[in-house]
Amino acid sequence: MQVTYTNKNDKSENVLYDIPDFPAYIRWGHLASYPDYSAISHWHDDVEFILVLSGYMEYSVNGKIVTVKEGEGIFVNTRQLHYGFSSDRSDCDFICILLHPFLLCSVPFVEKEYIAPVMENEAMPYLLLHPEKKYEEEILRAVDEMYRCHGQKTAALRVQNLFFKIWENLFLLSGHLKKTSKSGNHHLTILRDMLRFIYEHYDQKISLTQISKAGNVGKTTCCTIFQKYTNETPVSYLISYRIKKGIELLETTDKTISEIALEVGFSGASYFTEIFHRAYGCTPTEYRAEKKITLS
Repeated sequence: MQVTYTNKNDKSENVLYDIPDFPAYIRWGHLASYPDYSAISHWHDDVEFILVLSGYMEYSVNGKIVTVKEGEGIFVNTRQLHYGFSSDRSDCDFICILLHPFLLCSVPFVEKEYIAPVMENEAMPYLLLHPEKKYEEEILRAVDEMYRCHGQKTAALRVQNLFFKIWENLFLLSGHLKKTSKSGNHHLTILRDMLRFIYEHYDQKISLTQISKAGNVGKTTCCTIFQKYTNETPVSYLISYRIKKGIELLETTDKTISEIALEVGFSGASYFTEIFHRAYGCTPTEYRAEKKITLS
């Protein structure tokens, strides 16, 4: 069973964690399973770790694109806009782990002295991880161990222990980076406001005008910002997000295709199926059947 961890006070994207009340998401994935070899741009309160097992992927963080090669990884700090993709449609196998910093905040002292300084370091929106560098190699090894222990009886204890080890290395690395001003990127703030609106209202009928109004900008500026940071139009992003939420329901519930279509904001099962097939090359029913075979 997967549930949404709801101890949050904003409208960033909810993450479906693996264990109820334990905010950790651990998966193996490959880019070929995503439409056009690209994940949807998103942000969340969790920190994210990617370890590339084979091939390579391009990774966008706040509009900056970096390449993560086989054996390398990337740490993405909390509340950063990000997604992985392959512009030449080459496949890439990878481990993806999302962990909420709540797991580390056992006492206020630890949160104040060690957790917050990394999360709030604007010079560290992400960090490329190289296996030849000591602290970074230790992070990569811990990510791999997290995946290997995933599903074991004591996995939660092991994951939390490894997360503390990872954070110690991030804390040491963060101290070497010069902190930037608090001004930030105004366009990113606007985009987060518009994405919050989509995350909160994707199941309703919403328009480009409403999305742009959520960011307090005109429709042209709205489209420009979306294209720059998500490589999509606002409307195509909304559709992609609805498909993503539909997949979550296909994988975690027994609801009918019609029920799912309406729940995620499509007008009906036919349109949902048409858009889904265009993105994944199969119908929602076929996707669900294939997932059940894979998990059995």
